[in-house]
Amino acid sequence: MKLYYHPLSGHSHRARLFVSLLGQPFDLIEVDLKSGAHKTPEFLALNPFGQVPVLDDDGIVISDSNAILVYLAKKSGKAEWLPEDPEGAAAIQRWLSVAAGEVAYGPAAARLITVFGAKYSPEDVIGRSHVLLKRLQDHLANRDWLVGERPTIADVALYSYVARAPEGNVDLSGYPKVNAFLQRIESLPGFVPFIKTPVGLSAAA
Repeated sequence: MKLYYHPLSGHSHRARLFVSLLGQPFDLIEVDLKSGAHKTPEFLALNPFGQVPVLDDDGIVISDSNAILVYLAKKSGKAEWLPEDPEGAAAIQRWLSVAAGEVAYGPAAARLITVFGAKYSPEDVIGRSHVLLKRLQDHLANRDWLVGERPTIADVALYSYVARAPEGNVDLSGYPKVNAFLQRIESLPGFVPFIKTPVGLSAAA
């Protein structure tokens, strides 16, 4: 099993984290985005969208970080990560949609400004980030995990960009339930940290 990734990509970390949590052996292959390695014919043959991460499981190629989470959860046979019942599966899908929507256009976009120089409006993306964080804070008021009584791929999908939100000048200090949630993920066996970049609010940390 090979995972093509970039160390500064939260989407990549999402996939790398879950492979590690499962205890699955894999080869980690760094894709040099700065040199345009993700736009080469060889890489585009794996993912025509030219994005990381990409999972190559002995010729079965899965691109998109959330799709990789679903694939790995199904393949592992560990239904606790992705429930089979209709209600549980729907709840997971809801949070995967949040990861692809509100997270991507909130804390992930805010971090893209400071780490990669993206031309988003800081005011807009930071504002969206706080709307999301308030909803997460409320959702986690009386629960440890996003869905059910134990961690699932929903938690993995949200972790990376929320944990590094301060790098995009998104202050997490007003969200104690969210911070406790992040710490619970970091305490899981097999956890691997997402590289820290000294930018934004993290520059002085």
